[in-house]
Amino acid sequence: MPPLHDPLPLVRDAVEADLSAIVAIYNSVIPGGMVTADTTPVTIESRVPWFRAHAPDRRPIWVVDDAGGAVCAWFSFSDFHPRPAYQPTAEFSVYVAETHRRRGLGDLLMRRAIERAPALGLKALVGLIWAHNEPSLRLCAKHGFETWGHLPRVALLYGVERDLIIVGRRVAP
Repeated sequence: MPPLHDPLPLVRDAVEADLSAIVAIYNSVIPGGMVTADTTPVTIESRVPWFRAHAPDRRPIWVVDDAGGAVCAWFSFSDFHPRPAYQPTAEFSVYVAETHRRRGLGDLLMRRAIERAPALGLKALVGLIWAHNEPSLRLCAKHGFETWGHLPRVALLYGVERDLIIVGRRVAP
Protein backbone atom coordinates (compact mmCIF):
# COMPACT_ATOMS: atom_id res chain seq x y z
CA MET A 1 0.00 0.00 0.00
CA PRO A 2 1.21 3.53 -0.64
CA PRO A 3 2.44 5.74 2.19
CA LEU A 4 -0.02 8.01 3.89
CA HIS A 5 -0.21 11.25 1.88
CA ASP A 6 -2.94 13.02 3.83
CA PRO A 7 -0.97 14.93 6.49
CA LEU A 8 -3.99 15.09 8.79
CA PRO A 9 -5.80 11.76 8.96
CA LEU A 10 -8.51 11.74 11.58
CA VAL A 11 -7.01 10.80 14.96
CA ARG A 12 -9.55 11.07 17.73
CA ASP A 13 -10.30 9.88 21.23
CA ALA A 14 -11.81 6.42 21.15
CA VAL A 15 -15.36 5.89 22.31
CA GLU A 16 -16.76 2.63 23.60
CA ALA A 17 -18.46 2.03 20.24
CA ASP A 18 -14.92 1.70 18.75
CA LEU A 19 -14.13 -1.25 20.99
CA SER A 20 -15.20 -3.86 18.44
CA ALA A 21 -12.77 -2.42 15.86
CA ILE A 22 -10.00 -2.09 18.47
CA VAL A 23 -10.47 -5.73 19.47
CA ALA A 24 -10.59 -6.89 15.84
CA ILE A 25 -7.28 -5.17 15.06
CA TYR A 26 -5.74 -6.57 18.25
CA ASN A 27 -6.98 -10.10 17.60
CA SER A 28 -5.64 -10.01 14.04
CA VAL A 29 -2.04 -9.87 15.29
CA ILE A 30 -2.28 -12.68 17.85
CA PRO A 31 -1.64 -15.60 15.45
CA GLY A 32 1.58 -14.03 14.14
CA GLY A 33 3.25 -14.15 17.56
CA MET A 34 5.06 -10.90 16.82
CA VAL A 35 3.21 -8.28 18.82
CA THR A 36 1.35 -9.51 21.89
CA ALA A 37 1.69 -12.10 24.63
CA ASP A 38 -1.93 -13.14 24.19
CA THR A 39 -2.18 -16.46 22.38
CA THR A 40 -5.95 -16.66 21.96
CA PRO A 41 -8.38 -13.97 20.80
CA VAL A 42 -9.81 -11.60 23.37
CA THR A 43 -13.48 -10.71 23.52
CA ILE A 44 -15.04 -7.30 23.43
CA GLU A 45 -16.57 -8.00 26.84
CA SER A 46 -13.18 -8.85 28.33
CA ARG A 47 -11.76 -5.52 27.09
CA VAL A 48 -14.53 -3.29 28.49
CA PRO A 49 -12.81 -2.87 31.91
CA TRP A 50 -9.51 -2.06 30.12
CA PHE A 51 -11.28 0.51 27.96
CA ARG A 52 -13.06 2.12 30.91
CA ALA A 53 -9.77 2.38 32.84
CA HIS A 54 -8.65 4.95 30.26
CA ALA A 55 -9.58 8.63 30.19
CA PRO A 56 -8.92 11.20 27.45
CA ASP A 57 -7.33 13.66 29.89
CA ARG A 58 -5.02 11.15 31.61
CA ARG A 59 -4.63 7.81 29.80
CA PRO A 60 -6.27 8.21 26.40
CA ILE A 61 -6.97 5.68 23.72
CA TRP A 62 -6.81 7.19 20.24
CA VAL A 63 -8.12 5.71 17.03
CA VAL A 64 -7.39 6.57 13.41
CA ASP A 65 -10.30 6.52 11.01
CA ASP A 66 -9.63 5.74 7.37
CA ALA A 67 -11.22 7.66 4.50
CA GLY A 68 -14.35 5.50 4.83
CA GLY A 69 -14.70 6.24 8.54
CA ALA A 70 -13.56 2.79 9.72
CA VAL A 71 -11.06 2.46 12.57
CA CYS A 72 -7.78 1.31 11.04
CA ALA A 73 -5.30 1.91 13.88
CA TRP A 74 -5.23 2.65 17.60
CA PHE A 75 -2.90 3.84 20.31
CA SER A 76 -3.22 3.67 24.08
CA PHE A 77 -1.46 5.00 27.14
CA SER A 78 -1.84 2.64 30.10
CA ASP A 79 -0.58 2.77 33.65
CA PHE A 80 2.93 1.37 33.74
CA HIS A 81 2.41 0.27 37.33
CA PRO A 82 -0.53 0.82 39.71
CA ARG A 83 1.48 2.34 42.56
CA PRO A 84 1.17 6.14 42.78
CA ALA A 85 4.85 6.97 42.34
CA TYR A 86 4.75 5.52 38.81
CA GLN A 87 1.96 7.80 37.57
CA PRO A 88 4.33 10.05 35.53
CA THR A 89 5.21 7.00 33.40
CA ALA A 90 2.86 5.32 30.95
CA GLU A 91 3.14 2.20 28.85
CA PHE A 92 2.13 2.72 25.25
CA SER A 93 0.61 0.36 22.70
CA VAL A 94 0.28 0.90 18.94
CA TYR A 95 -1.72 -1.36 16.63
CA VAL A 96 -2.39 -0.87 12.91
CA ALA A 97 -4.75 -2.99 10.82
CA GLU A 98 -2.90 -5.11 8.29
CA THR A 99 -4.66 -3.35 5.42
CA HIS A 100 -3.24 0.00 6.55
CA ARG A 101 0.36 -0.86 7.48
CA ARG A 102 3.35 0.86 5.90
CA ARG A 103 1.38 4.08 5.44
CA GLY A 104 2.93 6.02 8.29
CA LEU A 105 0.12 5.56 10.82
CA GLY A 106 2.37 4.13 13.53
CA ASP A 107 4.75 7.04 12.94
CA LEU A 108 1.88 9.54 13.16
CA LEU A 109 0.60 8.06 16.42
CA MET A 110 4.06 7.98 18.00
CA ARG A 111 4.70 11.63 17.12
CA ARG A 112 1.32 12.60 18.57
CA ALA A 113 2.01 10.59 21.75
CA ILE A 114 5.38 12.23 22.33
CA GLU A 115 3.96 15.71 21.68
CA ARG A 116 0.91 15.29 23.91
CA ALA A 117 2.38 13.21 26.74
CA PRO A 118 3.52 16.19 28.88
CA ALA A 119 0.00 17.67 28.84
CA LEU A 120 -1.19 14.31 30.23
CA GLY A 121 1.20 14.68 33.17
CA LEU A 122 3.69 12.20 31.72
CA LYS A 123 7.44 12.43 31.94
CA ALA A 124 8.36 9.05 30.46
CA LEU A 125 6.92 6.51 28.05
CA VAL A 126 7.77 2.82 28.02
CA GLY A 127 6.97 0.02 25.64
CA LEU A 128 7.24 -3.73 26.06
CA ILE A 129 8.30 -5.25 22.76
CA TRP A 130 9.36 -8.75 21.78
CA ALA A 131 13.02 -8.80 20.77
CA HIS A 132 12.05 -10.41 17.44
CA ASN A 133 9.60 -7.58 16.61
CA GLU A 134 12.09 -5.60 14.57
CA PRO A 135 9.51 -3.27 12.92
CA SER A 136 8.27 -2.02 16.29
CA LEU A 137 11.80 -1.68 17.65
CA ARG A 138 12.76 0.36 14.55
CA LEU A 139 9.69 2.59 14.97
CA CYS A 140 10.60 3.28 18.58
CA ALA A 141 14.26 3.93 17.78
CA LYS A 142 13.20 6.38 15.07
CA HIS A 143 11.34 8.34 17.76
CA GLY A 144 14.21 8.45 20.23
CA PHE A 145 13.34 5.46 22.40
CA GLU A 146 16.24 3.56 23.92
CA THR A 147 16.54 0.09 25.34
CA TRP A 148 15.90 0.41 29.06
CA GLY A 149 15.76 -3.30 29.74
CA HIS A 150 16.29 -6.72 28.21
CA LEU A 151 14.55 -9.67 29.80
CA PRO A 152 15.93 -12.85 28.24
CA ARG A 153 13.60 -15.81 27.59
CA VAL A 154 10.83 -14.56 29.90
CA ALA A 155 7.97 -15.86 27.77
CA LEU A 156 6.97 -19.04 26.02
CA LEU A 157 5.17 -18.05 22.85
CA TYR A 158 3.93 -20.85 20.62
CA GLY A 159 6.60 -23.17 21.97
CA VAL A 160 9.48 -20.70 21.57
CA GLU A 161 11.14 -18.87 24.45
CA ARG A 162 11.12 -15.15 23.73
CA ASP A 163 13.09 -12.16 24.99
CA LEU A 164 11.32 -8.97 25.97
CA ILE A 165 12.81 -5.55 25.31
CA ILE A 166 11.69 -2.60 27.41
CA VAL A 167 12.08 0.63 25.46
CA GLY A 168 11.77 4.02 27.06
CA ARG A 169 11.96 7.69 26.38
CA ARG A 170 11.73 10.83 28.50
CA VAL A 171 9.07 13.20 27.18
CA ALA A 172 9.38 15.95 29.79
CA PRO A 173 12.23 17.25 31.97
